[in-house]
Amino acid sequence: MAGAPVRVVGALGTAQTLAWASSYYLPAMLADPMARELDVSAPMIYAAFSVAMIASALIGPGAGRAIDRHGGRVVLVGTSLMFAMGLGMLGVAQGFWSMIAAWLVLGAAMGSGLYEAAFSSLVRLYGRHARGAITGITLIAGFASTVGWPLSAWMEARFGWRGACFGWAALHLLIGLPLNAWLPKALKAVKTEAPAVAPAGQDNAFAAAAAPPRGFATALLAFVFAATWFISTAMATHLPRTLEAAGAPLGTAVAVGALIGPAQVAGRLLEFGFLRRVHPLLSARLAALAHPAGVAVLLSAGPAMAPAFAVLHGAGNGILTIAKGTLPLALFGPHGYGARQGWLMMPARIAQALAPFLFGLALDAWGARALWLSGAIGLTACAALMLLRAQPSAD
Repeated sequence: MAGAPVRVVGALGTAQTLAWASSYYLPAMLADPMARELDVSAPMIYAAFSVAMIASALIGPGAGRAIDRHGGRVVLVGTSLMFAMGLGMLGVAQGFWSMIAAWLVLGAAMGSGLYEAAFSSLVRLYGRHARGAITGITLIAGFASTVGWPLSAWMEARFGWRGACFGWAALHLLIGLPLNAWLPKALKAVKTEAPAVAPAGQDNAFAAAAAPPRGFATALLAFVFAATWFISTAMATHLPRTLEAAGAPLGTAVAVGALIGPAQVAGRLLEFGFLRRVHPLLSARLAALAHPAGVAVLLSAGPAMAPAFAVLHGAGNGILTIAKGTLPLALFGPHGYGARQGWLMMPARIAQALAPFLFGLALDAWGARALWLSGAIGLTACAALMLLRAQPSAD
């Protein structure tokens, strides 16, 4: 990976796979057995998960500032311990409120230990040369659901849902923590934009650049991230039901849903290959158009085009995941990147928490026509990206 050793990308990508599999993808497999034993409804489990999402939004800016000051290793090692503690608390929960407390700890770990923290750690180490490494870790962690769902299901069947929580906690201590501790130690933060670990032959001409701009461009980018995360989470939660509403049989809807993961990885490979030669703003604009294009194809041509919809949505979503790391770097530079990432992603985390409920209401009211809503949101995000300029501005 340009600018970053393969071992750093491999270690951080593996740790991210573990972090996503044991948090974001955990309720899908454990919500029902957890609800039965704790005597609460399954929607209450997802409500607790939404609380965790909001907690992660609030913790993000502080975690980003800590990475800017001290580097990612110390923060990510701490989040490995926090993930283990939250999962252990979830495993011993005896009722609704103890479950909420566990999810709050997990939310804090998510806010300081998922992609935004990993991206910030790479930028803290490699500055503007971090784009390839950011793409690399998303390629690896793109298989989090592929690993996480079967492993959670196996542990739940073998040891119960509590045993699954303890198993994930142990994996954080035995695998995640050592991998995060293996990251290079960042040098002392400086007031320039020079990266703390300078790759051989790096041009440091950007080091004297002024502090990154804020204002209109920052607000536009925060809106783009919130809009695209709303779409991504809404589809992740409701895709089979949405395709059924569009006329696809249940079996077809499930099979089509299975195309999303490979399409996301294909989109990331496209970004790593051809699109790495273009500015991240152009690739983000194209990716933001993918979901609205899929919606138009599906609703105009009918359920026969459901696979095309899934591929377009998945590929666009895969590229946009990378854009969340590379766009702020390209537009604003590496100085203060971690704190900015935290603030930029705060609205996105809140949108993510609300998306399953709000899109579910739209689906109940409008059926497949609810896709026009997600398509319009995607077009609005693309329009916002069109207003952004490829060079940093002084707005």
